[in-house]
Amino acid sequence: MHTFEVLIIGSGFGGQCAAVNLLKAGITDFRLLERRDFFGGTWCQNTYPGAAVDVPSPLYSLSFAPYRWTQMFAEQAELHRYTRHVVEHFGLRERVELQANVERVQWDNVGKRWAVHSTKGTFHAQFLINATGPLSQPVVPHFPGQERFLGKTFHTNNWDHSYDYRQKRVAIVGSGASAAQVIPAIAPEVEHLHVFQRTPHWVLPRADRTFGRFQRWLLGLTPAYKLLRWMIYWQFETRVIAFKYSKPAVRMVQHQALRFIKRQVADAELRRKLTPDYTIGCKRIILSSTLYPALARQNVSLHSREQGIREIDETGIVMQDGQHIDLDLIVWSTGYDATDGVISYPVSGKNGTQLRDVWAHYPRAYLGTSLPDFPNLFIVTGPNTGIGHTSALFIIESQMNYILDCIGTLKAQGLRSIEVRPEAERTYTEMIHREMERTVWKSGGCHSWYQSKSGHVVAMFPGFSFSFYRLTRALKPADHILS
Repeated sequence: MHTFEVLIIGSGFGGQCAAVNLLKAGITDFRLLERRDFFGGTWCQNTYPGAAVDVPSPLYSLSFAPYRWTQMFAEQAELHRYTRHVVEHFGLRERVELQANVERVQWDNVGKRWAVHSTKGTFHAQFLINATGPLSQPVVPHFPGQERFLGKTFHTNNWDHSYDYRQKRVAIVGSGASAAQVIPAIAPEVEHLHVFQRTPHWVLPRADRTFGRFQRWLLGLTPAYKLLRWMIYWQFETRVIAFKYSKPAVRMVQHQALRFIKRQVADAELRRKLTPDYTIGCKRIILSSTLYPALARQNVSLHSREQGIREIDETGIVMQDGQHIDLDLIVWSTGYDATDGVISYPVSGKNGTQLRDVWAHYPRAYLGTSLPDFPNLFIVTGPNTGIGHTSALFIIESQMNYILDCIGTLKAQGLRSIEVRPEAERTYTEMIHREMERTVWKSGGCHSWYQSKSGHVVAMFPGFSFSFYRLTRALKPADHILS
């Protein structure tokens, strides 16, 4: 049996941010549990061709860990190096248990602590921080005959680098953010690429740039780094005005996207297939200057929903019209269970309350972080903490203000547990979904992964990120039960 003051589940940026903040608060009795055999999360797991971040790197980084980036939008290899930099700089490697896949967690009403049952044994802790992230459970759809396919298949989340896709007949199922990076990366090297698109996405150009030697030197100076970071932050923060507050701003951005597709796609029929019928921003906007030219290549075919997959057989895909496509490789670029599957393992709270029952209608949490009947449990990037216009890491760091305040308050008062009051969680959740009605994510005319099965938008925070920061800046004792 292993007992700690704090357990952190997940070792991506959320887990790393939690660990470093604990160290800064003088809390050293903690462990990170990682289900994989390596440390690091999303940017160590997702190694598909073309993988890169779509938020400028100086902003998509931890505020306490600046870095001399080589380009504005870092690619996967550099993000992997940054992860290692954080791990080594703060000495986190010796604080992680690898291959510790969490199977279930249970609150001990008497001992006032959590029991975490994993493949590495049972761990106990007073506080539990779930930092598994919303993009950790890949989704693979099922089609008739799928198991009969004799070629190669894998999800972009588990790209098989031992397989040589060059001069092969390849299908990519999905057309979202990951597919938009894979397609330009592999299209020039495959014999033929078939892209199966359920719904088109709005695309805007990617204003990437490489930092020169002098600029990288400047990034090594803390004042210069902070200045660039905040300039980018405020530039991106204004984008929420279009998502929520200004229909003219939405129309202006959508007009820019229409001009972009007209400039890059000459073929009228292909342009029709690629033009969405919903308001820009309703689904995640793709930033790419290479996607449209790749889709216009002679060796690339785009299949829209009406031409979709009917079944899969031994040699390829049978489309809805009966046409058969011979394939060597099928790549599932079909996203993640990022809403209803926020936490993948069973969680049993106070008096046996089951998280799956609490979230049966849709996931919800106070500040996207804590729940009634689940004392001392904190969810990093929980319900309604996603941010569509700026860096998710800003939200994660804001959550840490609240989490560390909860832990610090208990320690200062010699108490054992804290949980949010049901009425406080209810008031907060009602406010979130009332504000959500005004956003393009709710009213933009699409169905996206931002929404749960119930139709509630549970992935996004409906406002400015600095508004979320203000909400999490200080603990409100009246909203909580301390015991």
